[in-house]
Amino acid sequence: MWFSPRKLEPPTAEEALPGRDTALPVPERHFVTGNSLEPPFPEGMEQIVLALGCFWGAERLFWEIPGVFSTAVGYIAGYTKNPTYEEVCSGRTGHTEAVLVVFDPVQVSIETLLKVFWEGHDPTQGMRQGNDVGTQYRSGIYTFSDTQRDIVSVSYEKFGEALSAAGHSGITTQVIEAPEFYYAEDYHQQYLAKNPAGYCGLGGTGVICPELNTLK
Repeated sequence: MWFSPRKLEPPTAEEALPGRDTALPVPERHFVTGNSLEPPFPEGMEQIVLALGCFWGAERLFWEIPGVFSTAVGYIAGYTKNPTYEEVCSGRTGHTEAVLVVFDPVQVSIETLLKVFWEGHDPTQGMRQGNDVGTQYRSGIYTFSDTQRDIVSVSYEKFGEALSAAGHSGITTQVIEAPEFYYAEDYHQQYLAKNPAGYCGLGGTGVICPELNTLK
């Protein structure tokens, strides 16, 4: 997170690194919850992928939420197949650092997850997050269903209005149906649980996301 590239435009598919056919190894269990990082997940669980800057601190925001079954960090919305951390940081894969959140919708709503997302970073900064600069730090929401997409759309609009009222610029968060999520290296998974004094560059705007009942 300290040597991010200063390139602020993602590569084209033709410019991107080719990657590899072999996926990076994934730990069998979550360091904090003890649950699986990979599917299949228990029946009834839902998934969403959220990108809000350096994924070390971002992941911690979500594993602490009651009702979240598992989290994992990785790379999404790029071109390179099974990229490494170094390749993503080069700015030549098109991916952003992201967190896969697996949750029980009976225990925690997607609106709650989005509130943590919006308030946990600055979604107006484009290809950066604070002092971390580069395409891999862009904000993004990657959905798995039409219902998720609709809730995200309303949430996006409402938080955008709140930001505007507080004098901030417009949201730059990418919102698309989730493409393939590539798990990051083992040492990145639950990094701040393994290294409590580790780096976390996240910082919100101080703007509060509207109450959940306004998103209905």
